[in-house]
Amino acid sequence: NEFTGVLTGKKLGWGGSHMRTEATGYGAVYFMHEMLQKAGKGGLEGKTVVISGSGNVALHAAEKCMAMGATVVSLSDSGGTIHDPAGLDEEKLAWIKDLKDVKRGRIKDVSGQFSGVDFLEGKGPWAIPCDLAFPCATQNEVGAAEAKALVDGGCVAVAEGANMPCTPEAVEVLRAAGVLFGPAKAANAGGVATSGLEMSQNALRLQWDAEDVDLRLLTIMKSIHAQCVKYGEREDGTVDYVRGANLAAFVKVADAMVDQGLM
Repeated sequence: NEFTGVLTGKKLGWGGSHMRTEATGYGAVYFMHEMLQKAGKGGLEGKTVVISGSGNVALHAAEKCMAMGATVVSLSDSGGTIHDPAGLDEEKLAWIKDLKDVKRGRIKDVSGQFSGVDFLEGKGPWAIPCDLAFPCATQNEVGAAEAKALVDGGCVAVAEGANMPCTPEAVEVLRAAGVLFGPAKAANAGGVATSGLEMSQNALRLQWDAEDVDLRLLTIMKSIHAQCVKYGEREDGTVDYVRGANLAAFVKVADAMVDQGLM
């Protein structure tokens, strides 16, 4: 008997890929950048960003936002949200990574370590004024009320880092207000895409360096964005990313079924 399969997310010494840990968070930020560029709103440079969560996706989304010139003012966990009006810096982010990844501590501890950081007990970050929002914590964390708070706070774009963190009602509020909305099936596809890159490296018996994988991830996220635009662009040039992502996914599956003679 023989079983041939593949496992992704492996350690580097066992055929894993560089950047797999960072990929979902980085990819969401790349998708956000493409949405902003398409809408003529520049990039992330100078934008104020709120992020929920403090796990793998949230921390790496924060890292990439900071690298691209944005000011990240929040992270959260189930106990509440930290708000840092001055913005996180490399020292604070490194301390939070150690807190969450090594010590398994609570996000509230950040406010005791760094002056000027407030802890909002039992609250999410959605009422904090911002330009961009990345819900990266859990499913259904953003409802209609939270979406309205984002709109009222000046948010112009949302990219889902978690799996379906916005309820259907929240999505409708955001779309009705003209907020750019990157749905999870597109915006957080970077993780799965990099698992695909890991499989490709295994098949080739190669291991690409981090810079190479990151560039391939960026290219993939640009391609996903382009597919969303292809199927979601309206006559006035704006893009319905929900419609675009849904249609792009449907067409890909339908084309595969036709190719295989199933329809």
